[in-house]
Amino acid sequence: MLDDFLVRAGLAGIGTALAAAPLGCFVVWRRMAYFGDATAHAALLGVAMSLAFQGPIMLGVLAAALAMAILVQTLSGRGLAEDTLLGVLAHSALAIGLVAVSFLSGARLDLMGYLFGDILAVNVFDLALIWGGAAVVIALLAWRWQRLLTATLNPDLAQASGISFRTEQMVLTVALALTVAVAIKAVGALLIGALLIIPPAAARPLARTPEAMALITAAIGSGAAIAGLGASFQFDTPTGPTIVCVAAAFFCASALVALLRA
Repeated sequence: MLDDFLVRAGLAGIGTALAAAPLGCFVVWRRMAYFGDATAHAALLGVAMSLAFQGPIMLGVLAAALAMAILVQTLSGRGLAEDTLLGVLAHSALAIGLVAVSFLSGARLDLMGYLFGDILAVNVFDLALIWGGAAVVIALLAWRWQRLLTATLNPDLAQASGISFRTEQMVLTVALALTVAVAIKAVGALLIGALLIIPPAAARPLARTPEAMALITAAIGSGAAIAGLGASFQFDTPTGPTIVCVAAAFFCASALVALLRA
């Protein structure tokens, strides 16, 4: 079955959506959208590092995404507004990564794939990495779910209960870096932020509990991956952007439902 590239692409899209779903909910609840973008933009710098040292792309992306996230946490609140700091670091990391890749022999041919993903080129090994990474992310968030929820929705109660906000933030940072590393092959550095934000934003008006929102987000993300893959194959459009367009259509439908309910 895995000899069919469309089947592999579909499984890769679902795995990426499952990894991004619960994490994306926390990104939306904590208003960390720009933080997710900054981490994703750093991925290209990780690609350049991996190509320069001839190492695994996923490890380089994971290292760069973690470094970006930790740097943001370390520098935030020290004289610069967080959105300003994120803007400086995100665009700087993206620009440095693009310049670095341009100096590497043969890397220019793969640049569009790293930016926008190439889900149709996913092989069995990539599929194992995607699903393995998704399993780790889901297990990590499931383990810390109640603590993360408390720290996110009621910081005062979390403090009274002895829950460290910075510790839970670090858990999200690690999960976010791993998700970016998992997703770069499928949807690319520039589109992973969209998959972290759009499906949970679409799920929010439809859910009554945090757990329900995470499940609906996973369904929307998976549905967008499969429908986007089919639309891309049918209309010969770029696969990654098409998946994001389908996710945006889900968001519009969800917003319309919320509007009709009001």
